[in-house]
Amino acid sequence: MRLLIFGLTASSSWGNGHATLWRGLWRALAQRGHHLSFFERDVPYYAEHRDWTDPPSGALVLYEDWAAVLPRARRELAGADAAIVTSYCPDGVAATALLAEQAGRARTVFYDMDTPVTLENLRAGRPVAYLSGRGLRDFDLVLSYTGGAALTELRERLGARHVATLYGHVDPQVHHRVPPQPHLRSELSYLGTYAADRQDRLEALFIEPARRLSQRSFLVGGAQYPADFPWTPNMRFVRHLPPPEHPAFFSASRLTLSVTRRAMADNGWCPSGRLFEAAACGTPLVSDDWPGLSDFFEPGRELLLARGAQDVIDALERSDAELARIAHAARERVLACHTSARRAIELEDLLGARHPAAEGEPATA
Repeated sequence: MRLLIFGLTASSSWGNGHATLWRGLWRALAQRGHHLSFFERDVPYYAEHRDWTDPPSGALVLYEDWAAVLPRARRELAGADAAIVTSYCPDGVAATALLAEQAGRARTVFYDMDTPVTLENLRAGRPVAYLSGRGLRDFDLVLSYTGGAALTELRERLGARHVATLYGHVDPQVHHRVPPQPHLRSELSYLGTYAADRQDRLEALFIEPARRLSQRSFLVGGAQYPADFPWTPNMRFVRHLPPPEHPAFFSASRLTLSVTRRAMADNGWCPSGRLFEAAACGTPLVSDDWPGLSDFFEPGRELLLARGAQDVIDALERSDAELARIAHAARERVLACHTSARRAIELEDLLGARHPAAEGEPATA
């Protein structure tokens, strides 16, 4: 299968979750014999933090101007089996028009990797820059990073004809247990780009426990944190970590916290990639609660839930043996259900393109 993707970025993991997902999916699809061409606008803020330019197959096409790259896009589309436009693609409207203009054998797909944000803007009457005035009605298939009622809204608000989920995932070849590095050791860690809409939960579930447990160590990793962030003396910070460094971060954490952005939590059925990454690294998880979470992890057995600071403190008071059992169960669940290889099979099935030489289940570890 030849896949053509018009996306936000695969080359830079700076301040976005798209790149990590595409890298894992690209590797898994390449291992199953598929060819990908990914068109990415070469913007300065990703160019300055580019950390991946060598795809396992196919081509990463970096371009500065849509008009200049359009002839190549047309040629590649003519030979593609499926073409995918993603949310936040800077030229999403133009790419959508290209797919409509050059209708042929390629199955046309829109992959909303930011469904909660898309729907939040629509509900508020705000424009969505990566959607044309026709919404999603011209695509053969719409994939959503989010499940639940969001699928109905994509149909009703945007005219999507066929909708399915393609959830987040983890690449075990990248995310796995590694020897802990002393400078990353912590009792509780949190990895995520700063976001104002989850700051209240971060205050309750991370900052308040740090205030109360002054003798324990806390570690934050991420980017775009403001100067007035309420740091405590027992809290350390590591600036943006590219995906290959995430395993070292998680492997040095006794426990790690997942805090969900408000739009994702409100919609539900939208698991953060950090959940899968930490679990694949064998790190026990404590997470805020949201609708649909139990479809991905079993609370109490595969992760711990926290609704307030005391829940996090109680989690930290658990024995190492208890936390190890939780981490092991989560890792087994992720390797069985939430790998990039699993999502590659799901995408093949959705596109009707299961590779005849790769019908068996992929290795998950």
